[in-house]
Amino acid sequence: MEVKWLDCIAEGISKKDFFRIIKEENPDLIAMETKTPVIKQQWQLINELKTYNVKLKTVLFGDHVTALTQESFDNSKVDFILTGGDYDFLFLNLCQNLKNRTKNFEPGIWYREEGQVKNTGKFKLDHDLNTLPLIDRDLTKWQLYAYKNGNYRRRPGTYIMSGRDCWWGRCSFCSWPQLYPQFRVRKADNVLDEIEQLITKYKVKEIMDDTGAFPVGGWLQEFCKGMIKRGLNRRVNLNCNMRLGAVNYQDYKLMRKASFRFLLFGLESANQKTLDKINKNLRVETIIKSCKEARRAGLYPHITVMFGYPWETYQDARKTLELGKWLLQKDYAYTMQATIVIPYPGASLFNECQRQDLLQTLDWDYYDMKNPVMKLPFPAEKLLDLVQSMYSVSFYPEFILRKILSIRGCDDIKYFSRAFFKVLGHLVDFRRKRCKCDKEI
Repeated sequence: MEVKWLDCIAEGISKKDFFRIIKEENPDLIAMETKTPVIKQQWQLINELKTYNVKLKTVLFGDHVTALTQESFDNSKVDFILTGGDYDFLFLNLCQNLKNRTKNFEPGIWYREEGQVKNTGKFKLDHDLNTLPLIDRDLTKWQLYAYKNGNYRRRPGTYIMSGRDCWWGRCSFCSWPQLYPQFRVRKADNVLDEIEQLITKYKVKEIMDDTGAFPVGGWLQEFCKGMIKRGLNRRVNLNCNMRLGAVNYQDYKLMRKASFRFLLFGLESANQKTLDKINKNLRVETIIKSCKEARRAGLYPHITVMFGYPWETYQDARKTLELGKWLLQKDYAYTMQATIVIPYPGASLFNECQRQDLLQTLDWDYYDMKNPVMKLPFPAEKLLDLVQSMYSVSFYPEFILRKILSIRGCDDIKYFSRAFFKVLGHLVDFRRKRCKCDKEI
């Protein structure tokens, strides 16, 4: 099987160039991962591809089409949809069956046959992640993301995933772990082998593990000790997504020794009512304690906050703003990201909003996190102001002074320069403007 990897956005490939490449390569099969904000564009693309070549087979996979599978068959001429989180295993199974002209499809595959949409039943999350080969970084053009990521202090950097997806998996706003509720993790040695390859073969200096929530407990202990024993902690920095309150100060110290640097914490809200309602399993006081302990251990907490819960008043939302600002000003949190809450299909929050008539629109184009799609008890413009205000802390004298005092070399200077332009970009994204969805109410 010959494979060609296209990342049109990162490579700057226009639609015209994309179709030129398709004409030159004349593929038998095109597979695309899809997300809610771009699903309509991909329906249109698939239909155009079919106009160009009716024999071409197309495949969609991802969380949106897992949640709303029939929708894509109704709105496009897609041939196959892979549901579930193990689309790599299912895609291999699909290709083997197409090559052998058989239909021994694994559960979770939807397809067209004689004008009807059929499927092989509910997907299963029982594949052994340790049997997967290490990612072909050359094929997937890893360099496209190795230098522009603003969270990398040292470059080149890249991503790995130790597990799928989040071991907590109950937050009502998050579709992935609710759609794919079986958390699995690779063996620690398997992950360490991948890290060693990235250092040796690709000279990677920083790695972000994008598992929804990094494994803790005995696995974390084994992994950190493995990093130290192999000497990898002296050659690379590690970043990961971590749940607040999931580990203690001693664990943070071990992670620091193992070369962890950046920990991404989902703070989400400073209101206990909201944390309880979204099933975060977190106390507000734990947020502060975890950030303090991680920072004291020499780690760099990055907090993510969200605004726009339909049950929160403007005053409630300001509590989140004030807590986030305070953590950053006091250096308990090092960096941050602020977004608007979007209920994606597959998440229980989306279902709740449908039941309670809280959605302004079901036009997926608006689900891009730049404007609210849930009805709010205050004007949308004030919500955008809150997000902007969160980013404005970057210009506070106390915050700037702490960052200057933390500089230890050229890597730090370059890192803060990239971060500055990234913050400016966010401020532009959430500038005060009329909400696009207002007309849909």
